Amino acid sequence: MGYFDVPEIEYTRYSNRQLAAVPLALLAVALLVLSGSFLLTGAPVQLGMDFAGGAELTIQTTSSEEEIRNAFDREPDSIQAIQAPGVDNQYTVQFAGIEDEGIIQGLSDQAESNLEADGDASIVQSESTASPSFAQQAQQTALLGIAVAFLGMSVLAFLLFRTFVPSIAIVASAFSDIVIPLAFMSLAGIQLSLGTVAALLMLIGYSVDSDILLNNHILRRSGDFYESVHRATRTGITMTVTSMMAMLVMGIAASLFGVELLASIGIILFVGLATDLMNTYMLNVSLLRWYKFEGVRS
Repeated sequence: MGYFDVPEIEYTRYSNRQLAAVPLALLAVALLVLSGSFLLTGAPVQLGMDFAGGAELTIQTTSSEEEIRNAFDREPDSIQAIQAPGVDNQYTVQFAGIEDEGIIQGLSDQAESNLEADGDASIVQSESTASPSFAQQAQQTALLGIAVAFLGMSVLAFLLFRTFVPSIAIVASAFSDIVIPLAFMSLAGIQLSLGTVAALLMLIGYSVDSDILLNNHILRRSGDFYESVHRATRTGITMTVTSMMAMLVMGIAASLFGVELLASIGIILFVGLATDLMNTYMLNVSLLRWYKFEGVRS
């Protein structure tokens, strides 16, 4: 297996507090962003139609996106161009929190009246709805899935290492790997949906993989502490950076082809993997060094 040319980091130049300061500061900022969003909107991250409910119109029109936005008496929550072979000038328009059939029919009528069609074809191609009650249930199920995955990861960490500090280092890193991408989603306006929840679940797996790799090299293999860290760094950074590049390419390609969900998943995973590099090789290393040289082993 080949490796990137990873320079050996001179950890001896930095104290444990200095190494942990940046990851903890970013985590604190992320928590503030999510708290502020919750106070302002009632949700830490903007909820997509999967979790908020609402109506979606599929329309075909030669009007611009700005004209589409102004065609309705209420502002759409999302307008997405559909880019697929043989499909031109087609869009999906989403309105969150709507389930009344009369309101949906009114929105459909407004689209027919205020938008321009290519020929005599109908502008509104289809209508779909998701009831708020069903969306609430889906939201609870998704949150339960994340909680169970996080709890399972925490139990696995404690069973593998059976000591508090190495195990809590894995848990703290995984927690930050989820919270910081969530804050990024809030700032970037990326909606929380079933697809983006899947990306967050993947981040838990990536985080555990890199952290267990580091802990194994330091705690269960022979050699100097800094030599063990460098061995783990070579392997871990190679794996993570390779995944980051794949996610970046996927995000860019999906954006160019108008596949918003895949683009969102790609950028969330890219940000999350970058966060994992920081947490693993700064926060986790600082905790393990404290444990090896200063802490009281349990």
